[in-house]
Amino acid sequence: MSRISRRTLITLPAGAIAARAAQAPSDLTLWYDKPAGPWTDALPVGNGRLGAMVFGGVDEERIQLNEDTLWSGCPKDWSNADAKNQLAEVRRLVMEAEDYQAADALCRKMQGPYNQSYLCPGNLALKFAPGAAAGGYRRSLDLNTAVAEVRYARGRTTVVRSVMASYPAQVIAVRIEAQGKERLTFTASLDSQLKGEAAGEQGARIAYRGKAPAHVDPNYKKSDKPVIDDEREGYGMRFEILVSARVEDGRVSSKDGVLSIEEARAATLLVAIRTGFRGYDQMPDMPARAISALCEADIDAAERMSWPKMLAAHTTAHRALFARVALDLGPQEAGTPTSARLAKFAKTEDPSLLALYFQYGRYLLICSSRPGSQPANLQGIWNEQVRPPWSSNWTVNINTQMNYWPAETCNLSECHEPLFEMMGGLARNGAETARVNYGLPGWCSHHNVDLWRQSAPVGEGTGSPTWANWQMSAPWLCGHLWERYRFSGDREFLARYYAVMKGAAEFLLAWLVPDKQGQLTTCPSFSTENVFSAPNGKPAVTSAGCAMDIALIHELFGSVAEAAGILERDAEFAAKLREALGRLVKYKTGSHGQLLEWEREFGEPEPGHRHMSHMYGLYPGWEITPRRTPELARGCRVSLERRLAAGGAYTGWSRAWAIGFWARLLDGDKAHESLSMLMRHSTGPNLFDTHPAGKTWIFQIDGNFGAAAAMAEMLMQSHEGTIDLLPALPKAWAAGWVAGLVARGGVEVALRWRGGKLAWASFRARRDGGHTVRLPSGETRQVNLKAGRTAELNFA
Repeated sequence: MSRISRRTLITLPAGAIAARAAQAPSDLTLWYDKPAGPWTDALPVGNGRLGAMVFGGVDEERIQLNEDTLWSGCPKDWSNADAKNQLAEVRRLVMEAEDYQAADALCRKMQGPYNQSYLCPGNLALKFAPGAAAGGYRRSLDLNTAVAEVRYARGRTTVVRSVMASYPAQVIAVRIEAQGKERLTFTASLDSQLKGEAAGEQGARIAYRGKAPAHVDPNYKKSDKPVIDDEREGYGMRFEILVSARVEDGRVSSKDGVLSIEEARAATLLVAIRTGFRGYDQMPDMPARAISALCEADIDAAERMSWPKMLAAHTTAHRALFARVALDLGPQEAGTPTSARLAKFAKTEDPSLLALYFQYGRYLLICSSRPGSQPANLQGIWNEQVRPPWSSNWTVNINTQMNYWPAETCNLSECHEPLFEMMGGLARNGAETARVNYGLPGWCSHHNVDLWRQSAPVGEGTGSPTWANWQMSAPWLCGHLWERYRFSGDREFLARYYAVMKGAAEFLLAWLVPDKQGQLTTCPSFSTENVFSAPNGKPAVTSAGCAMDIALIHELFGSVAEAAGILERDAEFAAKLREALGRLVKYKTGSHGQLLEWEREFGEPEPGHRHMSHMYGLYPGWEITPRRTPELARGCRVSLERRLAAGGAYTGWSRAWAIGFWARLLDGDKAHESLSMLMRHSTGPNLFDTHPAGKTWIFQIDGNFGAAAAMAEMLMQSHEGTIDLLPALPKAWAAGWVAGLVARGGVEVALRWRGGKLAWASFRARRDGGHTVRLPSGETRQVNLKAGRTAELNFA
């Protein structure tokens, strides 16, 4: 048995655990020795509401802009009142006739219109006067400060360009300095793919005022007129980009929508963006003058701050979140560009690049999801297209949820709040969908959500029901509410969102139907986006009682019943949920020992499918564990092995999910193997997560977030009621330290290990309580903590 000494320390301030873990964190900078080529090479900055992609050109710079409420469309009725008339027949076809293809066809009659698209307001273009050839070029993004920088020399003058998206100031700021004898001469202008016009303003300002389309079809829908403009107010919102310039030792003028800066030692450009969005349930008909006034107020306030003051406020606000967690997996190759390190990763192990990738995931969440903003969408907050991939919406059959897997464990709880706010509106619209489409109480939502909180099935009668008709996103989203409570213990939060959780449970309680054995099951049921071979040998998607449905219902009914007890309400309803759980169909295993995905062992036309939803109970759920349910855990392992052997996890987000599965199966080396494959095959030069699209790839941010969360699971887990230290540490990480991870129960954890063995651990409580700590050996220790105090475990 290890000899353990324990001592209780004095209260430590926030961040002190990270400071004690090591001397200083390794460098957290992405850098490159040339400008970005395609958009997916540019470097992202964001403040939750505003985003920008920085290309880093020398003679011409492009800074692509985003604002999180700029979407096409407006609130509309997307219900399908005829859907409930098809429900009984769909169930008969599946559960009695076993005519799965006929059920598929009937499900298409239950679909409605597609949702709307997230848009790009435009670009800020900078054009510099010709000069000497640039040397010593460096383009970088400092995760510690959230500042993108371009630096190069022209003769004896160094030009430094810094870009940040300030949360305190609510503007994007661009600072350009000439450090030497030469001076800056350049122009700044705005352009956009959306209808509008650029204009010069009084003083040193320019603007672009435009109007979003009334409708944009998804990029995957073939359409003769995919983008529809409408001049009526509210049918597509108005927006404005406003840019101001101030110079030091130079001149600035504005004419015909172009800012001209001449002979300046330094220049600061401030960018404000506002839209006519007034709420998910309101027509976005804010007048152009009112939008202009909002932009002017943003610029006026920002102009009252000097650049050093604005930079300091920005950095302080960013580091208040980012600096909570530190991870060191080994020394960094400081002299090698990030893209070169990534290219060498397949042949040369680079643990510090993985640490950088982990922190990049946290950085991206801070940039794309802050209190008061919209949630992070499929591309976080960054999009350059009118018809972006999958509308750059919230795809809630895995992708949106994965975006928030690191929020609690990686100490970014505040960044979770936009998702909760979205759920409030989604639940209200979803109650109408439940009533109109299905004739049922409670609320439901399907696989796509947009700014207007669309909750009904999309597809327009042609979409595959396996994605369009999947009606189980509400319980999955509610899992995030319960997880927030498990981490925080915040009864006020639980009380505030209890009705949302209860409403989702009410719908599912009414949705359940008895099967031939009298057990309760779901029908129609879909295993997200996957296809099975029916007994007639033909492909089908509609069945009953898929494994994911069972997992989600177990989790939701259990959490709502427990929440009702905590809040001392709804005892009768909680009893109904527990009674239904006792009658729910059980998980099943197949002929290979695998956890079955569907109600029976159908054939699998795509054995390497990217979705692995039947293993939800293993991760991100907590029902299946190697210790508590070893047989089901073995079934998950077999399923995972078979999926990967058939070519699964070929998208970045799917590979990130595999890392999480392996971590929960306590297999660190397999988790590391999948993490390495993610870096080699599903990561772009700027470390964006990738998704294959024909012969090329597109950016989809969920894998960045999912991998960061899975790396945290490799180092610390707490879903079983204990705090498990280094549960899935790979051999490749022989030594290192981590600080600031958060366990359920509100405990910040720091760890150091050497030679693959735990050397030191520290626990800082956010509230009073006792906690069971599981060591890598399997031994457990009880640690009693007081709020704000810290306990350490040292191993001799």
